[in-house]
Amino acid sequence: MLSRLVVQNYALIDSLDIRFTSGLNMITGETGAGKSILLGALGLILGQRADSQTLFNKDKKCVIEGEFNIEEYHLKWFFDDNNLDYESTTIVRREISPDGKSRAFVNDTPVNLNLLKELSSNLVDIHSQHENLSINNPAFQLSYIDAFAKNNSLLKEYKSLYSDYSKKNEILLKKIEENNQLTKDIDYYQFQFNELNEAKLVDGEQVELEQKLASLNNSEAIKSGLDKINFIINEGENSLNLQMIEVKRILSSIAKYNSKFTELFDRINAVTIELKDISNELDEIAEATTFQPDAIEQINERLSLIYRLEQKHRLNDVAELLTLQDSLKLKLDSINSIEDEITELKKELTKIKEQLIKSAHKISETRKSVIPQIEKKLKELLNEVAMKNAVFKVHHEVLSDEQFNSSGIDKVRFLFSANKGVEYMEIQKVASGGELSRLNLCLKALITQLMALPTIIFDEIDSGVSGEVANKVGNLMQAIAKKHQVITITHLPQIASKGESHFFVYKEVKADKTFTNIKRLDEKERIIEIAKMLSGEKPTNSALENAKELLNV
Repeated sequence: MLSRLVVQNYALIDSLDIRFTSGLNMITGETGAGKSILLGALGLILGQRADSQTLFNKDKKCVIEGEFNIEEYHLKWFFDDNNLDYESTTIVRREISPDGKSRAFVNDTPVNLNLLKELSSNLVDIHSQHENLSINNPAFQLSYIDAFAKNNSLLKEYKSLYSDYSKKNEILLKKIEENNQLTKDIDYYQFQFNELNEAKLVDGEQVELEQKLASLNNSEAIKSGLDKINFIINEGENSLNLQMIEVKRILSSIAKYNSKFTELFDRINAVTIELKDISNELDEIAEATTFQPDAIEQINERLSLIYRLEQKHRLNDVAELLTLQDSLKLKLDSINSIEDEITELKKELTKIKEQLIKSAHKISETRKSVIPQIEKKLKELLNEVAMKNAVFKVHHEVLSDEQFNSSGIDKVRFLFSANKGVEYMEIQKVASGGELSRLNLCLKALITQLMALPTIIFDEIDSGVSGEVANKVGNLMQAIAKKHQVITITHLPQIASKGESHFFVYKEVKADKTFTNIKRLDEKERIIEIAKMLSGEKPTNSALENAKELLNV
């Protein structure tokens, strides 16, 4: 239960400290006094978005703090899963700084808004007249039946399967799209690969062929140059060989004078041998260097093929062409691989789908089984709020196995008729505002009888009712409050009188500034407040007596 709400520097509130009680808490006040401001403040600790414009004093931070007794909520698992300190009295705090930055804390541990929302959904259930519209929402209607049927564990299993199915199906669709694209381009890829593969490219061959072609195209110049070198080395009166022989002779003749000359002689001798080897190699090259038109033609054809492939694919060398060839082969191989993956995914999806349909039918059966109970019990509750002739029906349709969705295979519609002899139809078509409020209250009351709901806040859902009907609505709220803490914002004296605690919201002006305040009324103050609600700002004696009668004092 919400045992305490502290509000500082929010909207028209400078500072408030409200201590609620278990059971039924009533909040009243004149129009515009600030009842909705309290809900706005409470909304902040429930994870709603913050706005620095709501600060009472723009230079100070806003602090909203809620103290909850959660001993009976069985929420320790949530605190453990999210590394939060568990306390039976848990404090949730929200701070908004003047620059608009917001921070949230659970038992002094910082948390993000998503976590705060998740926790607060287990702490407070706010129900307003605006939320009457949700009763027409198919998702709400189905979730209501699931809550009544206690389908939590079945739905958890189903949603896990559905999530797995959806993820795998998304992967399958992407694989199919990828495969279709590859299949579409397969002929193009195959042609490119075959062209490169048949070329039998060799890394480095382009440079080698270009060098060989340069040699063949310039064979005469090369041969002429080699002949000149041969003449210099071996022929003529001043050939290198003859000169080297003379050098060796001179060194040999003077070697006896210095041992260094012997060493130099050996080195010259080695040079002579190397020169001879060079001469022999040059002879071999000269012998092999001839004009070969056929070889030139073959090399030109090979290089033309390489150049054409490089230009076609906008690449620079054979190494890049070979990389492209490998890439094309991978693409061609991947088509078979993707097809295998698609086949395997389809098998998995078929298996999961079988489990999904089986689970969906099980949920469908539980939903179907509780519908008569819901209709019967709601009829009883509607009678309690002066709607004796009202009829509530749940239209239940089981979809085909192929139409399963995130909620299963069921489609439900809440149908209603408030008057005898009037065909029941979808609620929004036949229910007035007051009837809708009472129906929604009955739905809420029915669920509270079956489940341990958190603190329930009714925000003026008594719209459209009055007199004895209001009295019956108040009785129903009292019944709900026997098992749950209920906080009701109301403008009706018949309902306000049902509360175990009564809080009054009012405005006051200090130093030309308007403040919103709240106080808990004692018995005397409460009689006066109920009387004012009955007859106006200056209650008559009869109004005071009526107030006492309503309060049983």
